[in-house]
Amino acid sequence: MNQSKQLHIEKLLQNIPAGDLTVIRNSVPEQDNILLTDQFFAKTEGKGLIESYSVYPGIDASYNTFLAPEVTFHHVASSSILELFYCHNGRVGWNMQGGTAVYLGAGDMTVHSATSCADSSMMFPLGYAEGISISIDLSRLSKDYPAILQEAGMDLQNMKNTFCFDNPVSISSCPELDRIFTPLYSVNPVRRKPYLKLKVQELLMYLMDLQPGQRALTQYFSQQTELVKKIHRQLTEHLDQRFTIEELSKQYLINTSTLKEVFKTVYGLPIATYMKEYRIREAMKLLRETDSTIAEIAYKVGYRTQGKFSQAFKDVVQMLPTEYRKSHIHKLKSLSK
Repeated sequence: MNQSKQLHIEKLLQNIPAGDLTVIRNSVPEQDNILLTDQFFAKTEGKGLIESYSVYPGIDASYNTFLAPEVTFHHVASSSILELFYCHNGRVGWNMQGGTAVYLGAGDMTVHSATSCADSSMMFPLGYAEGISISIDLSRLSKDYPAILQEAGMDLQNMKNTFCFDNPVSISSCPELDRIFTPLYSVNPVRRKPYLKLKVQELLMYLMDLQPGQRALTQYFSQQTELVKKIHRQLTEHLDQRFTIEELSKQYLINTSTLKEVFKTVYGLPIATYMKEYRIREAMKLLRETDSTIAEIAYKVGYRTQGKFSQAFKDVVQMLPTEYRKSHIHKLKSLSK
């Protein structure tokens, strides 16, 4: 389950009010920022934090932390600005221009032009996400080229031709991306900028040799992912009912195999596995926050017998519902002392 990761995000954003997307700019002067300028707008019903750094003239990077169902963005469209987003935690769905939907799990990355995401929505199917975004102004970078990239023989025009046209390029999790990005979350925050300089160089050299078809994630039309989100809403709003894949397929006029495939892409798990974990998460909340009996809670989350519920709960949480409730009561008592 992802509860510990969500708690980590909640702690990071505990001082940010709901509806606020806080932007911290670690660059002087302000015009060093490429996208995070007065022409950049973001809106959410949840909350988030964006910490941006000017890495090189023409290259910005930011740490992004979101606790929200969705964030909408608007910025200037530019085919000469390359945008990269690496998902560190959670899941990210992105409806791009042209009706393309990109979904990233932990370790995945998307590369696209700033035209593709100029007016777009980032969705977080698990309710949270952490990631690193990098903005590269290729035209500006060509005028002030870091020496190490010149030595590597980097061809900016070729990079623009490869990644700034047509659909976004989505890259699945791999050791190379892990080696580049994971250390950026363990480095001391005061050393982030020099470390970003090293890692951005490494990332650009990785992209130089990347063929867009390598490690590509499957992309879908936005209509398909929006339909699956409607199905998800029906499943989660009616936990006391059970719907078969065949029933959902007929109701929403979608092929069963497509439904299963797109659901897993959006939410990261097969429908049955996801719903089992979702039901148990809701049960955990009810055990913590209500005085309902185990049998009542079992029925509310879709289990007709207490025995089946207790077994499913133990499969997921590694303890029985009664043990979970007792442990939570003990924690509350110890905190109140």
